[in-house]
Amino acid sequence: MDKYNQLKALIEGAEKDAEAFFNKNNKAAGTRLRNALQETKALSQEIRNDVTAKKNAK
Repeated sequence: MDKYNQLKALIEGAEKDAEAFFNKNNKAAGTRLRNALQETKALSQEIRNDVTAKKNAK
């Protein structure tokens, strides 16, 4: 559950950069947003692997 909460916090943190990029065309915010999305992707994959491992252990 800890990784899931980390994922939620990461997405919430990226919201400010998403708004700055899409509403104000702030290119630096776009870079930060892409980095946050890459971290989100990696963390999501870790969560998927954990869920699969737990499911198959039963």
